Amino acid sequence: MFSNRITQLFNINYPIIQAGMIWASGWKLASAVSNAGGLGLIGAGSMYPNVLREHIQQCKAATNKPFGVNLPLLYPDIDQHIQIIMEEKVPIVFTSAGNPKTWTNILKEKGITVVHVVSSSVFAQKAEAAGCDAVVAEGFEAGGHIGREETTTLVLIPAVREVIKIPLIAAGGIATGKQMLATMILGADGVQIGSRFVCTPEASSHVSFKQAVILAKEGDTMLSMKKIVPVRLLKNHFFDEVKQAELNGATEEQLKNLLGKGRAKKGMFEGDLENGELEIGQVSALIKEIKPAAEIVKEIWEEFLMCKYANW
Repeated sequence: MFSNRITQLFNINYPIIQAGMIWASGWKLASAVSNAGGLGLIGAGSMYPNVLREHIQQCKAATNKPFGVNLPLLYPDIDQHIQIIMEEKVPIVFTSAGNPKTWTNILKEKGITVVHVVSSSVFAQKAEAAGCDAVVAEGFEAGGHIGREETTTLVLIPAVREVIKIPLIAAGGIATGKQMLATMILGADGVQIGSRFVCTPEASSHVSFKQAVILAKEGDTMLSMKKIVPVRLLKNHFFDEVKQAELNGATEEQLKNLLGKGRAKKGMFEGDLENGELEIGQVSALIKEIKPAAEIVKEIWEEFLMCKYANW
């Protein structure tokens, strides 16, 4: 069995973590990845507190392997989410979109392993100083909400590796074993993968969105809404509206009004491919089919090993 700092930290077989994506990462996907030997994460960002509790309990029933919760720290019901996570004794929490100092010590006092998602070496150092057990360094290629730095994964990973001592997880533009090996050669101890796991039967995202991801080609995603919070989107009618508004000099308030409420749910969960917000990474151009999460974990790991020991 493979062993390194990430597999030991999470007590998993392979250093492959499934990202906690909104409207995609419910208990079915998280438990499937954990059962396959990786680390599954429930994406709390799209869940009300009572829904989060239900998904945690369902995940416990579906797997006896470690799993975690991804928790955006800017979420309005953060206090309730934290309380539920502690009450349900979730062993691992990945935090993002906020200051890791706020909750890390409180979670660690309950014996919870804490990982924070960052987009720069500066933020990685702050996460380490805050007491995080590991960091996810997420490059510009990633889908969904990302940092403003626009640093690619292959630049970000060695930069972060130089300045922190805690385990490092690479994210952004990773969907294959070859890509996993590349990031680990550069200093990562494991990988976090999002977009590839969207195209699984277990992902809760709408089948129309999954099909749109499969059909995506190079250049079909682009960073958008940098005046609010940068987000990588699949191009559609809503994306075109935002782009035109930005070209016309729209203010932050005008962009917020255009975004409205429930736009991500409309696109990724309800399947409105024209008017919804479709968050996905650049690596969607390499995804060609929907297949079970366990098969994806197996394929990535086998390709990683083949390339590693063939000196590719």
